[in-house]
Amino acid sequence: MTMTIDDTINRQTYGPIGYLLSRQTFWVFAAAVVAFVYVSFASPSFFTPGNLFNIIRNFAFVGIISLGMTAVIITGGIDLSVGSVLCLTGMVVGMMMNADYSIWIALPAGLAVAALAGGISGVLIAYVGMPPFVVTLGMMSLARSVAMVMSNNTMVFDFGRDHATFIGLGGGSTRGWFTHLAEWVGVDSGLGSAFTWLALHISIPNPPIFLAVFALLFGFAFRWTKWGRHIFAIGGNEQAAVMTGVPVRSIKVSVYVLSALVAGFAGILQVGWLGTITTGMGTGMELIVIAAVVIGGANLMGGSGTAFGAVVGASLIEIIRNSLTLLGINPFWQGTFVGVFIIVAVLFDRIRHHQDAISMAFQSFKERLGVKGGPASGA
Repeated sequence: MTMTIDDTINRQTYGPIGYLLSRQTFWVFAAAVVAFVYVSFASPSFFTPGNLFNIIRNFAFVGIISLGMTAVIITGGIDLSVGSVLCLTGMVVGMMMNADYSIWIALPAGLAVAALAGGISGVLIAYVGMPPFVVTLGMMSLARSVAMVMSNNTMVFDFGRDHATFIGLGGGSTRGWFTHLAEWVGVDSGLGSAFTWLALHISIPNPPIFLAVFALLFGFAFRWTKWGRHIFAIGGNEQAAVMTGVPVRSIKVSVYVLSALVAGFAGILQVGWLGTITTGMGTGMELIVIAAVVIGGANLMGGSGTAFGAVVGASLIEIIRNSLTLLGINPFWQGTFVGVFIIVAVLFDRIRHHQDAISMAFQSFKERLGVKGGPASGA
């Protein structure tokens, strides 16, 4: 995230620790750690290799989409179509592979469709001037409808000649990577023995590995690139950004294309994990993604947000979902917990952004009391 003037002042005034304590992302991360530790003791089934494997795999899908959504929200926009774009991309890839197209043709085609959907939304928002809520709401309906028409609302589960490769992409883990590497260098060699040992003892699902790579890329782009500075400028003050020469329209289109692309990629991974694609996949995911981004510290009015915050918000939501199941609590309570976290996150953001105004008002109030009290005491 680009350092704002307020952030710089707070860091210089309160020091590194005080600055850290003033960050919403820090408290969300602390809440996730506390929840993780508590459930680990409360349920013996939580801190097990199988359950941890499921947690990091499941939250990765939301986390990947949250990174693209963060870019959109930083500019002051919103993208309600990510769940439907996820479904449409998965359906395009699944049906092409079902028709015996190579995975190397189906994957680019699916991502191209996702980029097209994001590009249409971005152009309507940036160049036509339509509200992001309305445009992406329409795209949400349109993309899912196209997926239904393409598949005749049927399930696709046979992915042709590259079926195993596709399933391994989303459902595989580092165990498969290390096994292939051991076979490639020779199982009996020293390096092959090392890879074999890693395959037996380390198994990280593929989706969180992709999430880690994307998080690093987005974090770098947000903080160190001209594009990152531009999206923060647009979200902070769009009119000022236009006057300073920022290509606002093209940047806005780019964030919606990017949001659709990462949603499509998450859809490809999810289909690979599930081993099937239905037109109901991704329904309601847009709300979970927006919740993760807001809980992670992004401001819905634009101008703030981080890649790390998006990942932390997604992880907290998944920990809540998983722990409710293991503790025997009705899973329908998940919405209540997530809703409370969203309200608290927005409240925290409002307090943080208005603390200077409150301090100034309080100082002004004290000065007025002093002015009024002066003549009375002199008399």
